[in-house]
Amino acid sequence: MGEQYRAQFDAEVTFANGGGLRTDGFRLDIPGREIDDEALAALFIRHLGLLMVADVRISGKTIIEEPHKGGRGVSAETGDTGRRLVELSHVITDGMTTLPGWPGPRISEWLTREASRANYAPGTEFQVGRIDMIANTGTYLDTPAHRWAEGVDLTGVPLDRLADLPGLVVRVPAGTRAVDRLLLAPYDVAGRAVLLHTGWSAHFGTDRYGAPDAPYLTGDGARALVEAGAALVGIDSINIDDMSPASGGERPAHSALLAAGIPIVEHLTGLDALPPDGFRFTAAPPMVAGMGTFPVRAFAVVG
Repeated sequence: MGEQYRAQFDAEVTFANGGGLRTDGFRLDIPGREIDDEALAALFIRHLGLLMVADVRISGKTIIEEPHKGGRGVSAETGDTGRRLVELSHVITDGMTTLPGWPGPRISEWLTREASRANYAPGTEFQVGRIDMIANTGTYLDTPAHRWAEGVDLTGVPLDRLADLPGLVVRVPAGTRAVDRLLLAPYDVAGRAVLLHTGWSAHFGTDRYGAPDAPYLTGDGARALVEAGAALVGIDSINIDDMSPASGGERPAHSALLAAGIPIVEHLTGLDALPPDGFRFTAAPPMVAGMGTFPVRAFAVVG
């Protein structure tokens, strides 16, 4: 058996919804001889299953070599025994607004039922619709090609990154704008579709939806998801990045996730109907060559 290490430290935790927690002389298994305070704080949060953490201050840290004594994991099981489908997409309607200032779709008929009757036997008719839209309409998927010229487009993202993924919902505290590394620290995201539930989808279709105080994922939070091996990241806000003027037009979450080949689903809805985990998530667009984004029918299978 190889060497095992534990960190002994004091921790002072501040919660986003008020209150705090302090521990003295806490001991925690760590993966190696050295660990910085940021990584130790994330490990501490996950070990205790703490949610809504705003800040962790580590002090008095020492590293101890001693036999491994085990730790507590967080179960991914739910109590659901039935099976149900949960819709997670917005309806696309003629002229709707997805992003302020961007054109809405135009839905019409290419072939009407009346016109089709001349082509078929009596009593037989068909209708063929037509939609003219930009790719960023409704609930849609971003592929690496959306951000990076050398990235793969809709035809290059494998199905195992889009369909039947084990899902995980991160509940973002009301009033929180920035989803950062500490808020994500309690969750085991490896191989999962990580869905950020901010509640902002309630404003979809209104001027409020595009307001500069919309919730978003920070660049550091995105890097944490990349490092932890998330398979896909979704959000029910207008953008996974900060769109306020203070952002300066930078898009660190898009940049980090798509550089790592992690697809992004924006403008989700209905995440309040999902359990924290124990469901499967799908958001698969058609395979259109040369397109970096496209609308999806996002849904979850629960149970």
